Amino acid sequence: MKKAFITGITGQDGSYLAELLLEKDYQVYGLTRRTSTQNFARIEHIIHHPNLELISGDLMDQHSLTYPIKKIQPDEVYNLAAQSFVQASWEQPVLTGDFTAIGVTRVLEAIRLACPSAKFYQASSSEMFGKVRQTPQDENTPFYPRSPYGVAKVYGHWITVNYRESYDMFAVSGILFNHEPPRRGLEFVTRKIANAVARIKLGKQEFIELGNLDAERDWGYAKDYVEAMWLMLQQDNPEDFVVGTGETHSVREFLQLSCKAAGIDNWESIYKHNPAFDRPAEVDQLIADPKRTQEKLGWKTSVTFEELVTLMVEAELEMESKK
Repeated sequence: MKKAFITGITGQDGSYLAELLLEKDYQVYGLTRRTSTQNFARIEHIIHHPNLELISGDLMDQHSLTYPIKKIQPDEVYNLAAQSFVQASWEQPVLTGDFTAIGVTRVLEAIRLACPSAKFYQASSSEMFGKVRQTPQDENTPFYPRSPYGVAKVYGHWITVNYRESYDMFAVSGILFNHEPPRRGLEFVTRKIANAVARIKLGKQEFIELGNLDAERDWGYAKDYVEAMWLMLQQDNPEDFVVGTGETHSVREFLQLSCKAAGIDNWESIYKHNPAFDRPAEVDQLIADPKRTQEKLGWKTSVTFEELVTLMVEAELEMESKK
């Protein structure tokens, strides 16, 4: 039985990845941060699975990474933990750097010292492209990050490349474009929109406040993207891959389709602009060129943009109607 070690298992991607690996008969170990109130909502349906074990640890503490990796001797390590909210990275730039950037080095060092045969996956981000130098963006597009989060992710990406080349480790980065599910945190604009539209439809809320509606992103379905992560570690040679749909849509489109899914005719009647939600340095457009990923990994998306929006709104309507 293969063994996998996941940081960030209680997050959006971590929970979907854990599900996928358990379905593939892995023994899964998940790193969780010790807090006074544990948040296992995204994994509560699998938390008692006989092949899942949760381990207390933190990307800020080297020993809590090295010790379990030495003990477990995992075949695969997936680093999905991060301070992942872009807006918050301006308010907490030092924490973002220590956790999202230096944390990657700590995981790589733990593997190098305690289990050098393990294959390593680093969750890189399309936010690294920032002020894009090429459209669409592929594996060779230069980075120009526009937030402390994007800068931290660039460090994590290049330190992964460095360990691969310096120590002959199987270490790869997946440059994932935006990927959404109903498990998204409410602070993220897609979940914020889907939730607000559902609440407005149910008479619980009057309007939604948003920042820049013109920002365009390449949005896909998170379940598809964790499969791409797994596929990268099944290859014979370590390579980095861009994962996205190859389509771009605006925040305005997401809001319009959310209203359509909820049966709200006039989206403008429920929207208010709030400059507090505008980024200090905006990323105007991101769109992936996933051709290489599709050809080499045999990966493809299973959900269209409108289907994704509808899926998220329906999930919010169901959840809010039970409250």
